[in-house]
Amino acid sequence: MSELKHLAYAIIDFLREQTKSQAWTSDERESLEVAMQCLENVFKISSQDIDLAVSPPLMEIFSAAITKKLIWNTPSDFTPSAQDVIRAEQLKNEGNNYIKEENYRAAVDSYTQAIELDPNSAVYFCNRAAAQSKLNNYTAAIEDCKRAIAIDPDYSKAYGRMGLALTSLNKHSEAITYYKKAVELDPENGTFKSNLRVAEQKIGEASSPTGAGLGFDLASLLNNPSFVSMAASLMQNPQLQQLMSGMMSNAISGPAAGVGGLTDMGSLIQAGQQFAQQMQEENPELIEQLRNQIRTRSFSGSNEDHS
Repeated sequence: MSELKHLAYAIIDFLREQTKSQAWTSDERESLEVAMQCLENVFKISSQDIDLAVSPPLMEIFSAAITKKLIWNTPSDFTPSAQDVIRAEQLKNEGNNYIKEENYRAAVDSYTQAIELDPNSAVYFCNRAAAQSKLNNYTAAIEDCKRAIAIDPDYSKAYGRMGLALTSLNKHSEAITYYKKAVELDPENGTFKSNLRVAEQKIGEASSPTGAGLGFDLASLLNNPSFVSMAASLMQNPQLQQLMSGMMSNAISGPAAGVGGLTDMGSLIQAGQQFAQQMQEENPELIEQLRNQIRTRSFSGSNEDHS
């Protein structure tokens, strides 16, 4: 009961500070005062019981959490035992094997167990970030990369994987910053350089007239072997075949057919844009799948090694 009284006093003290804020309406301030009275009555305490005060005050604890001054985002002072270090390394290797098997959820679990045993390893956080990205959990991947960088500010792979996660969220400007840092730390890494060029290209496309509307450059896609292969596979889909058939029928019977129609590049691009728009309207799930595959294949993150 003594511990509960300390907690109740801390909450009352916190609420009392809140009532001093000018942000509250009179009704809200009255509600806070009623809450304090209820706690005082239940636990039979008052503001005079200063011996129940806790240190640091609840407000300071909350402030530290909000500004991320807690241990969660900083390297830990915890020193694992030799046995825990060995077991953590085994779990990391298990996670790496799960990555190779494309069992990404199991990989996350293994890396998480390794982190619980040894929270001071940047490698474990960075590897978990890679697995999270494979599961499209990009926000979680970014947090893991931040923690890896906090532990080891010179860990180039953490910056590279941060760039990949940010790119997947279409945050290309931020991604470029991390790719540049990765290249600075590891100038011989071709993957970092390639991903940096692609991210810079994405920024250029966004500001280019050809990048407006559909959000990608058709000519670049048609010159991308991976996209052509993927498109050929997707075109086996009966829904896409039906859409293509209907569009071509409209084109042949409409004013765009013949000379000056689909035979010139401008009309071909226009027809391609019309087809993409029709795909979006008819089957948004399918076009989103297409975009995800383009995004995945555009960046060199699928065959990277794991430490």
